[in-house]
Amino acid sequence: MRKLIVPTAIMVSLFLLTMVSCKKDGTAAAIQADIATPFDSTLVKTFFTEHPLLKDYQADVEQLYRKHQYHYVWYDKNGINEFGSVLYSKVNSLKEEGIQNVVPYLDQLDRVYDDMDDNHKPNVDTELLNSALYFYYTKTVYHGIDAAKSKEMEWYLPRKKQSYVNYLDALLEDASLINKDEKGVLSQYFLLKDFLLKYRQMEKKGGWKTITPDPKFKSYKVGDSSATIAQIRQRLFISEDIATDSKSAIYDKTLATGILKYNKRIGNAASAVISPELIKDLNVPVAQRIKTIIVNMERCRWISNDVTKTKELIAINIPAYELTYFRDGKPELRSDVVVGKVMHKTVVFSAPMKYIVFSPYWNIPESILKKEILPGIEKNPNYLEEHDMEWNKEYVRQKPGPKNSLGLIKFLFPNSNDIYLHDTPAKTLFNKEDRAFSHGCIRVAKPTELAMSILQKDKKWNKQTIQEAMNSGEETWHTLKNKIPVYIAYFTAWVDTEGTIHFYEDVYDRDETLAEMLFIK
Repeated sequence: MRKLIVPTAIMVSLFLLTMVSCKKDGTAAAIQADIATPFDSTLVKTFFTEHPLLKDYQADVEQLYRKHQYHYVWYDKNGINEFGSVLYSKVNSLKEEGIQNVVPYLDQLDRVYDDMDDNHKPNVDTELLNSALYFYYTKTVYHGIDAAKSKEMEWYLPRKKQSYVNYLDALLEDASLINKDEKGVLSQYFLLKDFLLKYRQMEKKGGWKTITPDPKFKSYKVGDSSATIAQIRQRLFISEDIATDSKSAIYDKTLATGILKYNKRIGNAASAVISPELIKDLNVPVAQRIKTIIVNMERCRWISNDVTKTKELIAINIPAYELTYFRDGKPELRSDVVVGKVMHKTVVFSAPMKYIVFSPYWNIPESILKKEILPGIEKNPNYLEEHDMEWNKEYVRQKPGPKNSLGLIKFLFPNSNDIYLHDTPAKTLFNKEDRAFSHGCIRVAKPTELAMSILQKDKKWNKQTIQEAMNSGEETWHTLKNKIPVYIAYFTAWVDTEGTIHFYEDVYDRDETLAEMLFIK
C-alpha cells in the first residue's frame, strides 16, 4: 500500500505544476491577445483631457499611435516591458540631468510601478501615461526649452532635429541605448553632468566657507603669512585645486600651484598673486556653481553632437575668449580672441567659412562712419590720411597695411550679422583678462597660425607664402576648397579635454535669464 503513496504524490505535484503552468500560459496568451488588439483611438483625446499638464505632448502621442495603428507599445507577454521600467527610473532621476521641474502625474506612475504584480494586463491609461511621459522626458532632457525661447536669448545656432517617435522604436528594441551617448546630445553635456554630481556632493558636505580677507594685506604673494591663507588653502582643497590641506597659514609653493590652476580654470591670467578680485571669485558659493553647470547643460541640449563629427570645425566660446580649430575631431590650434563689447555683442550663430583675405581693406561700417569717422573728419581735415583711410564712392575704407584695424588677414564666413575673424594691430588687448572690446567681430591672437592650419593641405601655401601675402599691401582673396563650419557659442562652464571644469565670467549677463526659465517651479 505504501508503494502507491509516492507515485500518487508525484502525480498530484505534476498536476499542480501543470495547472500553474497552464494558468501562466493562459495569462500570457490573454495578454498577448490584448496587445494584438488595437485600443479605441478616441481614448487618446480623453486621456489628455484628464491629464492637462501633459497636453503639450498630445500631438506626439497621436503621431506615435497612428504609426503603430493604436496597438500597445509598452506591454509584452509579461506585462509592462523592459523599457517601461527603464523610463520610470529615468523620470525619477531627472535631478541628475539638471532638471528642476516637478514631473506631472508622477504619483500616478508610482502607483503603477509599485504594484507591478497587478499590472500585467494592458491598461490604456497606463499605456498613454508612459507615452506622454516618454515625450516629456526626451524633450526636456534631450531637446531643452523651445527654440523660440532660446532665440529670445540671442542664440541663433541651428537647433538639432530628432524624431523622438522613431527613437522610441529603437529603445523598445534595446532599452540600454538610453544609457549611451547615442542620443544626439553634445558630448560636453555628459561631462558637465558628472561635475553636477560632484558639486552637489560638495554642497551636501557643506560646500566651502566664505574667505575673510586680512585687512593688513591688499594682496598675497608667496611667503606671506595670514589666517586668510589657511582659509584659501581649505577652499582650494575642497574644489580639488590642491591635493591636500596642510592647514598652513603660510603662502607656499604648493598653494601657489593651486592658485595658478584655479586662475586657469576661471580664465584669469597666469598669476600666483592672490588679489581681492580673486578672493571675490573664490567666494562664489557652490550653489551658484551648480546653477551655472545646469544652465550650460541646457545650452548643450541645443547643439547636436554631429557638430563634433565634421572633418574640420572652428569653435569660438565667447565667455572663454577662445577659438579652437578642430581637425578630425581633435583640437589642432587654440587662440585667444577679442569679442564684442556689451554694447556690440558678438552674435551666437554659425556659418561656413569660405574665404581668406590677405592684406584686407577695412570697409568702415555705416554705424562707425557716422559715430566716429565723420565727426573725426569735421575736427581734423587730415583725419583720413592720418588713419590710412580713403573714400570709396560714398563709403570710407582703410587701406591694407600694418595700421589697418583688421590687421593683415581676415577670415570670412558670409552672414547677415557681418561678423568675421581677423587679425589686429592692437596686440596688447590679448594680455587682458576681460577681452570684450570689439564692435562685434572677433580678433584672433594667432591669425598666421590659423591660416597655416587651414591651408596646410594646399600645396600653394606655406608659412612663407602666407606671410608674403599678408604683408603684400595688396588685397588678395583665396577661396577655400572645403568650407569650414564656424560655430560661435556661449558657455560659461566647460569641461576641457583633460577633464577639468572651467567657469567663465558671464560677460553678456545671459545666465540668470536662462536660469529663471529653468528654475520655474
